[in-house]
Amino acid sequence: MKLPLEGVRVLDLSAVVLGPYASQNLADYGADVIKVEPPEGDSTRNTGPSTEAGMAAIFLGVNRGKRSIVLDLKKPDAREALMRLVDTADVLMHSIRPQKLEAIGLDPDALMARNPRLVYVGLHGFGEDGPYGGLPAYDDIVQGMSGCADLMDRQSGHPQYFPTIAADKTCGLVATHAILAALFARERTGKGSYVEVPMFEAMAAFNLVEHYYGHHFDPPLAGTGYPRIFAAHRKPYRTSDGYVCLMPYTDAHWKRFFLEAGRPDAAEDPRFANMAERTRNIASLYELAAECAVSRTTAQWLEACKRLEIPAAPVNKLDDLERDEHMVATGFFRTLDDPKMGKVRFPAPPVRIDREALPVKMAPRLGEHTQELLREVGLGGA
Repeated sequence: MKLPLEGVRVLDLSAVVLGPYASQNLADYGADVIKVEPPEGDSTRNTGPSTEAGMAAIFLGVNRGKRSIVLDLKKPDAREALMRLVDTADVLMHSIRPQKLEAIGLDPDALMARNPRLVYVGLHGFGEDGPYGGLPAYDDIVQGMSGCADLMDRQSGHPQYFPTIAADKTCGLVATHAILAALFARERTGKGSYVEVPMFEAMAAFNLVEHYYGHHFDPPLAGTGYPRIFAAHRKPYRTSDGYVCLMPYTDAHWKRFFLEAGRPDAAEDPRFANMAERTRNIASLYELAAECAVSRTTAQWLEACKRLEIPAAPVNKLDDLERDEHMVATGFFRTLDDPKMGKVRFPAPPVRIDREALPVKMAPRLGEHTQELLREVGLGGA
């Protein structure tokens, strides 16, 4: 299939997850992503299980379909090789702290003067113009600062991080769509741009979509935090033999649910009659729903909800996903045969274009394409 970003070249100097996840998305759409690594390689090459040194699980998860070149940017000839690559690039992205850029010749003004069509992307912990500009940031730091740990505190009674690298992955998605927007603008103007993606601001924006809540108004009409999210019973409901995800949402859903559960009084309760009233009484609503759910088995609730057109689902464990009938039918998990590592499995890109699934390609070995890329820009092996 013809992929939408074929012919777009991306130089990715980032490491760990944020930047590599963003550039992997671009590679999935067909971009030629060149992963520029120091001699020791990206640290995630050694994070998690592996069958080959330098090809660990976390690295495989965010570096599909790229080419790898090793350049020691402390050396002048390596910096010159990078400049040759910059001349051929559409996008350059990095996660280097801004104050270190000029020392290695990678400041945005210099590179955009050299290649006016370049989309230059800085993946920063914090916006450069604020007092935190230039400070280091990792997923845990940003989760703590952007409200993630506070959300968990409000729900569970103690601050903790989401059990996923939510800041890195969320900000990686923000970076992906920002880069695509900049490339679209360049197609209209012929001119590149400087794109800044600050993690703190990006993750705060993500959390405040629903949790800014009453603070949209001046003076505030309510505190921060969407109450439904913090309700003690907003979790999979216990059934008589396990758990089920039940999500009555509309007025009709809740009436049907309570009638099915043998609670006509709740179906007519004015506290639950419409969205505004349910929002005001959300804790009582979910507590009552939990009491109803425990009266039947998970299978019985799934059958009833299907009949009543109420959203419901079983609770999958991570290990269940590979066996989920929908995932199997859609070919979500792909197996590649690698000459050295044998069979390697990947979750596929979720997007389809013209009804076709996107291809899945192997992640590169450290420096696997160094000689090939140097030749492409007219440099010899030495």
